[in-house]
Amino acid sequence: YMHDGQNLFFRERSFANSTWGVAEAITRLSGWGFIEPAIIVGIDNTQNRYGDYLPTKPYETPEGKAFIANLEEATDTFEETSFVADQYLRLIVETIKPIIDKNYRTRPTYKDTFTMGSSMGGLISLYALVESPQIFDGAGCLSTHWPVVEDFILPYLTTTLPTSGQHKIYFDQGTQDIDADYHPHQILVDQIMMEKGFTLGKDWITHIAPGAIHHEDAWRTRLHLSLIHISEPTRP
Repeated sequence: YMHDGQNLFFRERSFANSTWGVAEAITRLSGWGFIEPAIIVGIDNTQNRYGDYLPTKPYETPEGKAFIANLEEATDTFEETSFVADQYLRLIVETIKPIIDKNYRTRPTYKDTFTMGSSMGGLISLYALVESPQIFDGAGCLSTHWPVVEDFILPYLTTTLPTSGQHKIYFDQGTQDIDADYHPHQILVDQIMMEKGFTLGKDWITHIAPGAIHHEDAWRTRLHLSLIHISEPTRP
């Protein structure tokens, strides 16, 4: 289940004038035996993309609620934003996934169900795994837009990250464009991953892509890394 569906398959539908090349990647990787054949469900974003993808539970502290209130007052853009990530996840879990499982030849268990996205889509992918570990086995989070969650994501992950050894999580980032701002945040998240018992290279990867920018062209070049990692079965 991938977010920003407009940018996954068809250039003419993409708002970035490029695609992830998902169908091609799945075909190659499954044909070569790196992954099993898979169905990709691309969910288009809406005009409320920021509100759909921004995790809400990290902000359920007094400080977090004050931060969101200040954000809404700061610009007209956020005054019109509805922060509905929990509803978005329920849409996936309670409506979209059951439709897919009913009409397509899927393996519906959590061990065969994954989520992936980039930037804000990386945040919502991680949030989906943390909030619904019984639904998603792995999360691919490319160029995760950490600055928007500031320090609120750290205590949230400390208290709610699923048990290590049972899920696969992939993070990455480039070193150019706005991706260059992610590194200090990723270091802090990596520390929490280690403290929670995740093993780098086994059930968690953080990949740095030197020179890569914040764009579908860059994500397309390392999509295979995420697909291989999150779909590989976890082992004791």
